[in-house]
Amino acid sequence: MSNEPGDGIQLEYGLDEKPPLPKSILLGLQHVAVMIVPATAVAYIVAGSVGLSGADTAYIVQMVLLFSGLATIVQAYTVGPVGAKLPIVMGTSFTFLGAMTTIGADFGMAAVFGAILVTGFTVEGLIGWQFNRIKPFFPPLVTGLVVVIIGLYLIPTGMDYAAGGTAAHEAGEFGALHHIGLAALVLAIAVGLNMLTRGITRLLSILVAITVGYVAAVAVGLVDFSPIGAAAWVAVPSPTRFGFEFEPIAILVFAFLFLVSAMETVGDMSGVTAAEGRNPDTREFRGALFTDGLLSSLGSVFATFPVTSFSQNVGIITFTGVMSRHVVGISGVILAVLGLSPKIGAVVTTIPSAVFGGATLLMVGMVAASGFRLIVLHTELDRRNMVIVAVSLGLGLGIATTPEAISGLPNAAQTFFGEPVILTALSALVLNTFVPGEQSPLFDAEAATPVDDNPNPAPGPSDD
Repeated sequence: MSNEPGDGIQLEYGLDEKPPLPKSILLGLQHVAVMIVPATAVAYIVAGSVGLSGADTAYIVQMVLLFSGLATIVQAYTVGPVGAKLPIVMGTSFTFLGAMTTIGADFGMAAVFGAILVTGFTVEGLIGWQFNRIKPFFPPLVTGLVVVIIGLYLIPTGMDYAAGGTAAHEAGEFGALHHIGLAALVLAIAVGLNMLTRGITRLLSILVAITVGYVAAVAVGLVDFSPIGAAAWVAVPSPTRFGFEFEPIAILVFAFLFLVSAMETVGDMSGVTAAEGRNPDTREFRGALFTDGLLSSLGSVFATFPVTSFSQNVGIITFTGVMSRHVVGISGVILAVLGLSPKIGAVVTTIPSAVFGGATLLMVGMVAASGFRLIVLHTELDRRNMVIVAVSLGLGLGIATTPEAISGLPNAAQTFFGEPVILTALSALVLNTFVPGEQSPLFDAEAATPVDDNPNPAPGPSDD
């Protein structure tokens, strides 16, 4: 059962291995537990900012879960050319949050769903279709940097959850001791079980930690059970609930953001396959990007937001050593069931943000670590590559921590260059392409100009 392919980590279960069904269900629940709050939080935030009714908000949350589940199943098992056959958990990304809030408030939700319908498969489908041509531009140095920045720029989100999240902000309790204590408890249990135990306890360390944290939250009175009673047992999808409008500026903005989403998916896939010590192949890249685009466009018909790969779950694979796509397929089934039964989903959403914060901090840190590992295993860190790493991460983290630095740019440029992932990816892509080096698609290893780290070499026999 345990294996260690190539330069990958030691895996408890490989890509095509099937753990026993009871264990698979628990491992699948672990994936769901880590991603369900951030995935549904996007829907709650957008709905609140736009002023949607409680019924419309609940419906969008339901569709987010349903299509996250369907897209996850397709990634694990494929439908024709759609899907990667990789353990990629799908969900709604914070990448689209600002645009959906602004466009929804200015033009209405019909314009949001119209833009998603047009740009989802158009942008990511085209990238996936032609990925064989552009794959040389995404060597381990570039994809590794994308994985690193995905993990690093999500760390503040994890800290925000750990301090209590949005609800704590509104209640004036952000950073209160009971929130930090819960997050610390979850983090300590997850790390302790993973590092000090073996077998099923280690594999389910995150789920056990979240469960203990939830029980502790109930014991101190931090859990509100009222959403469970208010939720319906079953809800049926309703096509074109909000209608469609096609605003040019909305379409342009979402086209940019789906490019960002494609880069995130490329990075997340590289983080997944890094567990096997390799980069994804062309078929895997193409299938994953097709899934992103097609399921996002299809989901817009039923009023769901764009679905893309979830970075936190990449961290779970590295942390537990369970790479089985069948486990993630079960996660997809669980998400789809939650999407069809709002009452069951409401039970999960009662878990306090602080409980998820402890797990999220661990997971996004593991994502960043897997990106660094991908770079170190496949890239010689000479002066050229060190400069590329420095510039790319410097710009990405710079814009993540100081977004107002580009406030003088036009709005469209702010939207585009204000994304840490796209700024890091574009910096790495441009520098790696045009600076001679082993991983440049324009210069092979023999034609590349060698970088001499010793500017004053000792005179040789041929020096006069």
